Amino acid sequence: MHVTMKEPGRRSERMSDIGFRAMAWMFRIRDAVRPPGRVIGEIGIREGMTVVDYGCGPGSNIRAAADLVGTDGHVIAVDIHELAVTMVMDLAAREGLTNVSATLAYGYDSGLGDKTADLVYALDMFHMIQDPQAFLAELHRITRPDGVLVIDDGHQPRAVTLEKILRAKGWTIEEETGAFLRCRRTDDPTCR
Repeated sequence: MHVTMKEPGRRSERMSDIGFRAMAWMFRIRDAVRPPGRVIGEIGIREGMTVVDYGCGPGSNIRAAADLVGTDGHVIAVDIHELAVTMVMDLAAREGLTNVSATLAYGYDSGLGDKTADLVYALDMFHMIQDPQAFLAELHRITRPDGVLVIDDGHQPRAVTLEKILRAKGWTIEEETGAFLRCRRTDDPTCR
């Protein structure tokens, strides 16, 4: 297990510690009623993949993703909140998830290397992003060629989600379900 933390930077979308703790408490209730693994099982994670849970929050999806990538894969949890990174690493230690690491993002800089991930998922957080083009550019940078981004609407209408993705360069939408959009990374400058 590994945690990466960098010097503080622009993090205007970061919620307060008390707000994060309240959200984590509500997620525990939500996850007890509706286990989070269902969506994770549908997004195309396969054994051996490197997967990034971008905006991981308290780590609701980490266990399911870690199980799917197996011992040869890796799940990297990324969030702009220190408590998220701490909660994910506590979960990984408690459950023996040796294929999980976490990194603290600053602004839209995840700190991950170029072309790190086979698949990035960003669930229940896109509605909070103030600069979707910069955010999607960072996800493009960390995703391998022909890699996949799975993103949901969060708390915004699907039309808004589609508009944000289509305005950004580097992604084509290849599947739209009621729960999420699956986007393919492209380097074609004409693709939107």
